[in-house]
Amino acid sequence: MKSNPAIYVEGVGWRRECVASLLRRLKGHDYQGRCIYMITLCTEGRQPLLGRLMRRTAAVASAYVEPTELGSEVECCWIEIPKYYPEVSVLAFQVMPDHIHGILFVTHEMAVHLGKVINGFKVGCNRAYRRLVLESSEAMPQKPEQEDRIGRQRLAGSGEGAKQRGCKHPEHGMLFAPGYHDSVLRGKGQLENMFRYIADNPRRLAMKRDNPQLFRVVNSLKVGDRTFSAIGNQWLLEHPIRLQVRCHNNKTPENLRLIALQKEYFLARGREGGVLVSPCISAGEKEIARAALEEKLPLIVLLENGFPPLYKPPGQYFDACCEGRLLMLAPWAYHHERRTISREQCQALNSMSAALSNEVWTTAFEQELLGYTSGEE
Repeated sequence: MKSNPAIYVEGVGWRRECVASLLRRLKGHDYQGRCIYMITLCTEGRQPLLGRLMRRTAAVASAYVEPTELGSEVECCWIEIPKYYPEVSVLAFQVMPDHIHGILFVTHEMAVHLGKVINGFKVGCNRAYRRLVLESSEAMPQKPEQEDRIGRQRLAGSGEGAKQRGCKHPEHGMLFAPGYHDSVLRGKGQLENMFRYIADNPRRLAMKRDNPQLFRVVNSLKVGDRTFSAIGNQWLLEHPIRLQVRCHNNKTPENLRLIALQKEYFLARGREGGVLVSPCISAGEKEIARAALEEKLPLIVLLENGFPPLYKPPGQYFDACCEGRLLMLAPWAYHHERRTISREQCQALNSMSAALSNEVWTTAFEQELLGYTSGEE
């Protein structure tokens, strides 16, 4: 058995190395029962075989993906899933150049695992892939720098280039990478959020292509005596006004009043050009960060978790990243499991936010803010 010794990580505690994976299933979940799933499948080697990103105008909001012939066949296979599994309804589908998103609704108990449904879908896609790509002399659309390389890899079959891309079976004519990623949608508003996310994928891709430097994960950014993983606008660290956001995590009337005053104060400073620096640990810190994003103010966020491969910032963070208003920093490595942040980590993140700021939040200033407003009353 391979040794996996525990190691001590500063600010975290003792941890064992975990292999990150988006292909794990939700532990204890019944994948044959009634449920709604968001499914993601990526092409083998992330080859852009399924579509071309297009725009109706110069604006990113006009972006859409025009399916290739293969992409259209993949969509047909998805739509036909209920023909083979009548317990399943198709709710949504979006083809992207190198992956697909879709939403499936298992309306009642199935005799098979969801994985069997996805495997059946893949079989149909693989037939189309072999017919349209592997047996065709017509070149599929590629990024210019990929055309020659991918052509050589097809001729080489299982050659070294394919192994470097992580392709486990390029010579067997498999369109999609092994496995699939599923999100179980059972929380309030999750389905509507996923509909919006899927429909917004072309716009997000256009934004990433327009601003590649802002979406590139940097795994060894040195700031002072610390090393971070980072994504976003690193120039925010050079801004002359960087304000530490720190709120107490209790719900006493006095503290709720203080958080309201802090929110008003930090947003006012942000509107004047200051950059907010927050670990987003307490409810007050999260509330102030959300308000800053809504007002399109600059923000540096410290995170307990790092960034997985191909990471994309979620929700409002994505637009803020694209517009250069956001920098996300993670002092520790990425982990796939959910963890409760420890007291030691909270203290470490608060210390880091203070070190990154040139206006540190102090108890004296807190009392001054409370006393000033009390005097007004």
